[in-house]
Amino acid sequence: MNIQVELLKTGCFYADGGAMFGAIPKRSWSRRYFSDENNRCILNMYSLLIRAGERIILIDLGAGSKYQKTLAYYGFFDMQEWKDLLKTRSLSVTDITDVVFTHLHFDHCGSATFIENGKVGISFPKARHWVSASQWKNYQEPHPLEKDSFFDKNLNVVAEARLLQLIEKDCILCPGVRLCLMDGHSEGQIVVYVETELGTVVFAGDVLPLAANLSLEWISAYDQCPQKSWYAKKRLLDEAVRMGQTVIYCHDAYLRSSTVKKAGSFYVKDSLVDL
Repeated sequence: MNIQVELLKTGCFYADGGAMFGAIPKRSWSRRYFSDENNRCILNMYSLLIRAGERIILIDLGAGSKYQKTLAYYGFFDMQEWKDLLKTRSLSVTDITDVVFTHLHFDHCGSATFIENGKVGISFPKARHWVSASQWKNYQEPHPLEKDSFFDKNLNVVAEARLLQLIEKDCILCPGVRLCLMDGHSEGQIVVYVETELGTVVFAGDVLPLAANLSLEWISAYDQCPQKSWYAKKRLLDEAVRMGQTVIYCHDAYLRSSTVKKAGSFYVKDSLVDL
């Protein structure tokens, strides 16, 4: 099967640099990623459009517009509407057969729903919405340290419409598209592997949000379990190096994707790949 992929930017926001790099001091991370005078880093929100035969798949959806006032701290800008993004690609929201969420933090799933005339609607009404069972449980019963990243109106109506598909282990979504569970940033995060004619493309989600996070110890303070994040990142990067895979950095404002290589005990970006 000839699988085609395209990386789509749904918008941008600001995040604190210290939060993005955890215990790493600014004098180190600032050489790899720019921040403004208020220590804010620009983060993009990328989604992956996959055309696999009759399946039209989206990986992550961005934050959407429902909570921009509530989340004004993040300073969202350059926000895109899905109807417009799809129209320029000769698609509509009803053409989407599957939506895969790496996890359910607002910047990855907010566009799953919209509010119109005070009612919550489903953005992709014919799509199956895939999420891990452990992430769904986490979403419903969040730890106090993570609860501010979840919003009921993002996914509850999708579940009520019986459009939610839960996975409990690594699985094949369709020929050429593989879903793998990797904990750390959030319980049951999904990493998506797509087999294309040019090789395997990895949508790493927040296992590896920025190219600047390639070093194993450079783990975001947003990660709920840094030790699990370390192992998940190592697993992902070891395979990427061994198999020559292209890794997508879903939040990077300066580098969308690349292959990866080892330099001694370190992982570094190799060839740049434009998706």
